[in-house]
Amino acid sequence: LARHRRPATRGTLIAAVAWLLCSALGLQVSGVPIAADRTASALAIQARRVQDTLRDEADFRKVARVDAFGDTPGSQLVPDLRGKDMIFTFIESYGRSAIEDPVMAPGVDRTLAARTEALAKSGFHAKSGWLTSATYGGSSWLGHSTTLSGLWIDNQQRYRTVMASDRMSLTEAFRRTGDWDTVGVMPGVQKAWPEQKFYGLDTVRNAFQLGYKGPKFSWSTMPDQYALEAFQRLEHGRKRDRPLMSEVILTSSHQPWAPIPKMVDWDEIGDGSVFEGIEKAGNRASDIITSEPRSRAEYGRSIQYSVTALTQWLQRYGTDDTVLVFLGDHQPIARVSGENASRDVPVSIVAKDPKVLEKVAGWGWSDGLRPAHDAPVWKMSAFRDRFLTAYGSTPHPRKG
Repeated sequence: LARHRRPATRGTLIAAVAWLLCSALGLQVSGVPIAADRTASALAIQARRVQDTLRDEADFRKVARVDAFGDTPGSQLVPDLRGKDMIFTFIESYGRSAIEDPVMAPGVDRTLAARTEALAKSGFHAKSGWLTSATYGGSSWLGHSTTLSGLWIDNQQRYRTVMASDRMSLTEAFRRTGDWDTVGVMPGVQKAWPEQKFYGLDTVRNAFQLGYKGPKFSWSTMPDQYALEAFQRLEHGRKRDRPLMSEVILTSSHQPWAPIPKMVDWDEIGDGSVFEGIEKAGNRASDIITSEPRSRAEYGRSIQYSVTALTQWLQRYGTDDTVLVFLGDHQPIARVSGENASRDVPVSIVAKDPKVLEKVAGWGWSDGLRPAHDAPVWKMSAFRDRFLTAYGSTPHPRKG
């Protein structure tokens, strides 16, 4: 309407005349007046939403055009991570409630403590903090894009705007250096994914390109353990002339949290058929979603599974040059996290090289995989620039 004012004005006048005629003649459809007050109210509400959307889009475009690292040459991006295999991993619905809720926290906290200790024995150490997600209970792509773009993307319009822009994502920064191969492992993607370009990924492995022959686990197309083993077989374990930067999305902790996979021997994973018995013996989704207590308990178990699978993979395949950054994309739905829960999610950086963690020592993050209750809380959109700065990137602002 804003772009085509003349026909929009003409159409509005015609609609107004039609409205008055319908009102004067008392015309109805199935006993409901065409020119009813409720229709007028609904139209007014929708008109205000359109105005708000247009205003938000205009404001967001202005913000998105300003980028502290928009014109930074590749040679000046993340120089302190040269030679490292970088892995950015999102764990579905991994929220603060998993760590602090009295029902879920005991099991999850035991897992985080045990996995911190196990990683330390393998030479890996971690720092952890909190990020406030741009979304809650779903729409994971808003959390992913907010983290990696450095912009607050809390609605679909903003998401479409930034995906169509030349804004540099955090993963794209590694591609721009020319020193990394880049790959995405997306077991939740089952159709064309044009976002690949925005995220700077040379290769994307979707749900149909990971070789899985086992059963689905409710929404999740495959267990996290299988997705990680396939990542190792197809990409991470390949001989390369340069290091690898990977974006990995883990989906086993997606609602309804039934059935939940169990860990199997890594050498027995094969094509995933080994998970058939586990899936058949698991809970049915219909038995879980109708019970809040069971939903909360099973959600906690799913987070324990995902964290265990990821950290065991790191122990098994990580090297002195592996750096893992993993975080939640959003809190689980209110039935699990509570009506007044925050939007905070945990975030961790794990590495063997002590210099990697020394670079973020000033952040005030907690040691280990469990962020302390009073650890710093940043907006998720702040992570990109803080990360780029910590690892030596030189700002070259772009201002439109």
